[in-house]
Amino acid sequence: MTSAEDRVAELEHRLGLVEDALAIRNLQHAYGYYLDKCLYDEVVDLFDEDGEVIFIGGVYKGRAGIARLYTGRFRSRFTGGHNGPAHGRLLDHPMLQDIVHVDPDRRTAYARYRTLMQAGTHQSVATEQAPVRQWWEGGLYENVYVCADGVWKIKKLFYRAFWHGTFEHGWAYIPPDYVPNSSVTYPEDPYGPDELLQDAPRLFPDTATLPFHYRHPVTGKEYTG
Repeated sequence: MTSAEDRVAELEHRLGLVEDALAIRNLQHAYGYYLDKCLYDEVVDLFDEDGEVIFIGGVYKGRAGIARLYTGRFRSRFTGGHNGPAHGRLLDHPMLQDIVHVDPDRRTAYARYRTLMQAGTHQSVATEQAPVRQWWEGGLYENVYVCADGVWKIKKLFYRAFWHGTFEHGWAYIPPDYVPNSSVTYPEDPYGPDELLQDAPRLFPDTATLPFHYRHPVTGKEYTG
């Protein structure tokens, strides 16, 4: 039998793990809402100072590299340099199907999410550089989080885009490598990654599995296929 004090301490710890998981879910869902509205300054502030992002075959390191991706590449491409929504641009980015695990020391956590993005440019604002477009995108996140001074932040964000498809023709007719992986690093590419990811995953029709951060919840086995 444990003492009452030990039992209380155990329950407090278990409650803390639940609160941490909720905080991490809120953090990641906030990321999705900020990304929806092209609030890239706010997105960058969700990351740890030593964080990193893995995106289409490139690794963006530290706050400088992360800012280069969000407030550089994305902002220039989607809002013409403006932080915030751009009239006529759709970039819905919901966070779905989340699985969160917090380490017992409550300092590090891991989570897997799915996104099903709807995006496009309305005909009323289309230009030669930004023509009318409407597309779908499906992908997964496998992320790592750290808690510093009681605040959870994103330590490593790995976004694995699985498929793209135009609204008109869907994903079955998109050619392989429709969105190619990064091939040039910064500073040769002003918005490029700090380094290239080895064996970077490719878009559908490739169907390679993004590794799971967790073991099978019933068998305890690790999937390595």
